[in-house]
Amino acid sequence: QVQLVESGGGLVQPGGSLRLSCAASESRISFYAMGWSRQTPGNQRELVATVTSGGNTNYADSVKGRFTISRDSAKNLVYLQMNSLRPEDTAVYYCNARQYGDSYYPYWGQGTQVTVSS
Repeated sequence: QVQLVESGGGLVQPGGSLRLSCAASESRISFYAMGWSRQTPGNQRELVATVTSGGNTNYADSVKGRFTISRDSAKNLVYLQMNSLRPEDTAVYYCNARQYGDSYYPYWGQGTQVTVSS
């Protein structure tokens, strides 16, 4: 099964930008649909962005127009570019993966903390 490791989180001011990276191992991500989820301090969980093996993307309304998910299958990497960050974006961000036939994203990384504050 695929293993995922996130990086790139940190403290950023409102309106700032940050790019998260997800490094996959054990499997080629070309076999998986990939996504990013987040869990807020209030324990709310949300799938914020997905990209299929064919390159189709989808975004939660809360991040649409501000976040961009991308994949570099040759390097086995997935990115989440986050622009115009808001305090409500503060969360632990997780890289996710699913195989064909999965109705949800069962594979998670360890998470990386993003804090948006002045």
